[in-house]
Amino acid sequence: MEGKKQEDCCVTIPLLLGSGDVGTKANIGTASFISTFFNGLNALSGIGILSVPYALATGGWFSLILLFVIASTTFYTGLLIQRCMDADPTIRSYPDIGEHAFGKTGRTIVSVTMNIELYLVATGFLILEGDNLSNLFPDMEFDIFGYHIDAKSGFIVLVVIIILPTSWLNSMSILSYVSASGVLASLIIIGSILWAGAFDGIGFQEKGTLVNWNGIPSAISLYAFCYCAHPVFPTLYTSMRDQRQFPKVLFLCFAFCTVTYSLMAVVGYLMFGSRVDSQITLNLPTNNISSRVAICTILVTPIAKYALMLTPIVNTMEARFQSSYNKRMHSFIIRTTLIISTAVVALSLPFFGYLMSLVGALLSATASITIPCLCYLRISGIYRRIGIEMVIVWFVVLTGIVVAVVGTYVSLVDIISHL
Repeated sequence: MEGKKQEDCCVTIPLLLGSGDVGTKANIGTASFISTFFNGLNALSGIGILSVPYALATGGWFSLILLFVIASTTFYTGLLIQRCMDADPTIRSYPDIGEHAFGKTGRTIVSVTMNIELYLVATGFLILEGDNLSNLFPDMEFDIFGYHIDAKSGFIVLVVIIILPTSWLNSMSILSYVSASGVLASLIIIGSILWAGAFDGIGFQEKGTLVNWNGIPSAISLYAFCYCAHPVFPTLYTSMRDQRQFPKVLFLCFAFCTVTYSLMAVVGYLMFGSRVDSQITLNLPTNNISSRVAICTILVTPIAKYALMLTPIVNTMEARFQSSYNKRMHSFIIRTTLIISTAVVALSLPFFGYLMSLVGALLSATASITIPCLCYLRISGIYRRIGIEMVIVWFVVLTGIVVAVVGTYVSLVDIISHL
């Protein structure tokens, strides 16, 4: 920022600027390659790693190919986001891209889609915590003011209290250290589950099925949910000291996450077959040390990702409802209210697998596949001429639309049937 010397690896650019904020590429951040890499990994990896075995079991071995298709497609659309930002130096955020392509309507559509997606992802964190911690400590029930609070609900409230301080962080330099802990947590979870399968008597004897056509829509939706970090990419790009390295960072992040996702999917499916739950940790015997390590490590994931995921929503609300009186207290109220509301939704719709499938189909496929392509077509102008690039982009657009329509229908049917 002008007149201030930023610390190394720090950027003060918010994840989502208000509609009146205008920046220039002269305000390039100072985040290093490694710092951006960890932030990118943290945005892409996380709770999706627990649901990929369930996704593979839902669609069968054939659906593993679709995981690589989704990974390749979302990597390509990530590069399209960079090209859109390079087209105009005033583009600093994901909604800026939508506005540059389709005016105020485009900004509104992108903002609403992005914020709802991130909000539901944050809600999924809490459901995951409640499920796993109550599985580990099932007797943690109590009564308060005449109301019985079960273990799952109690743990959701406890996790909200723990993660609340992280919502006050807005420095990417600090978040990069938190992000590193989130990546480490994912590796520990994989190692613990591998240990449970190899040395704790579970084994890898399940064969599974080749393909389950009825489960393919749900499987694709869950795979799409694993790659739903595109709203964060503009911030990562503008935060870099050397923005020419962004494609390399993006490729490494996608490659690392795809390897870990596919490894977890195969291992989990071989361990539990069609019996695998929407979160593989729910299948683990809680009396084993490896299982307890995996479940306890999950607590790190919301702490590591909550600040990064909710900051765009917070910035939107602060820009819209900003007050000239006691801005710090105003920001505190917005952030606290936002997190409490996610807890309320998590307690009301405790269906992790179905909710994440809905997020993947309706929102992730839209925000991470369809919107980047449409914006690129408009901003670059390639829609005016027939060429191989235009054909590829339109094919990706149609793929995103099909995933969104079919996956959303299946997910809503599942949720309604379990209410």
